[in-house]
Amino acid sequence: MESLYKTENGKHKILSLYDAKLAELDIPHTTRVLETSFGKTNVIIAGNLSKPPIILIHGSNGCSPIALETYVDLIDSFSIYSVDVLAQPNKSAETRLSMKDDSYGQWMNEVIDKLELEDVTMAGFSFGGLVILKTLINNEHKIKEVYLSAPAYVVNGNPLKVLFKFFIPMKRFMKTKKTKYLERFLDSAFTEKDDFAQQYLGAVFSHFIMDFTPVPVIKTSEASKIQTPITLIGAENDIIFPGGKMIKRAKKIFPTLKHTVLLSNSKHVQNKKDNSIIASVIMNK
Repeated sequence: MESLYKTENGKHKILSLYDAKLAELDIPHTTRVLETSFGKTNVIIAGNLSKPPIILIHGSNGCSPIALETYVDLIDSFSIYSVDVLAQPNKSAETRLSMKDDSYGQWMNEVIDKLELEDVTMAGFSFGGLVILKTLINNEHKIKEVYLSAPAYVVNGNPLKVLFKFFIPMKRFMKTKKTKYLERFLDSAFTEKDDFAQQYLGAVFSHFIMDFTPVPVIKTSEASKIQTPITLIGAENDIIFPGGKMIKRAKKIFPTLKHTVLLSNSKHVQNKKDNSIIASVIMNK
C-alpha cells in the first residue's frame, strides 16, 4: 500500500508535532496499539481508570492528542480512550475506509471489543461524529450514549461558501506555501487563533495526502433505527456543518435525540470556553 505521507521527512514532521502536543498536555497516559482487520489502531488511555469509559474521536486531519486537549475537562470523570482514526495524520494505520458503507463502524466496534469495554460513552468532533454514527449503525449494543460536536454526516453547508472559504485557501497554501492562505483557512474554521493548529495543519497540508471525497449525510431510514441517546452540539457560525440547520434536521430524524446545544458565536472548531461547555454537558448527563 502506498503511503499517505508524501515523504518520510514530512511524516517525521507531523508525528513530531503529535508527540509535542501530547507532551505539552502533561497528562499521565499509556498507549495501546490494537490489531484490527482494518489495520493497527493507536489508542491513548488516560483519565481516572476507576470511572466509566469514554471514547474520544478527533476530527479530519487530526489526532488523539488534539482530542485529549479538546475534552481535557473530562480527565477526572472518565477513563478516557482517545483513538487515532485510520488514514489520518497520526499513529494508526493508513488504511482509508469508505464513508459510503459502515466500514468505520465495523472498525470502531472492533476497537471497543479489543479494549473489552461495555456501556461506553462516545464523544467526537466533526469527522469523529461520522465515525460515531457509523458505529451506532453497525452495532450500538455496547454504546451507552453519544455526544456529537459539530459532527459530519448530519448536514452539509453551502458548497460555494465551503469552496471559497476553505478549499481554495487550502489549495493555494498547498501550492505556494504562503502563510496568508493558511491563515485565511484557519480564520474561516477556528473560533479563536490556535498556534498549534497552524503548525500542525501547515505540516499536514504540505506533507499528507488528504481525502477530498465529499462527506455524505445519514439517511433518514438509518437514523430512525438508532436507539442510543444522542446529544448534539452545533456551532452557530459553522460554514461546513451549519449548527442551526443541523439541529433542525437532527430533531426530525433521530428518535433518541436527548439534548441539543447551539454554541453562539462559534465557528466549526470551538474555542476553550466552548470546549468547557461541551465537557459540562457530558458530565451533567
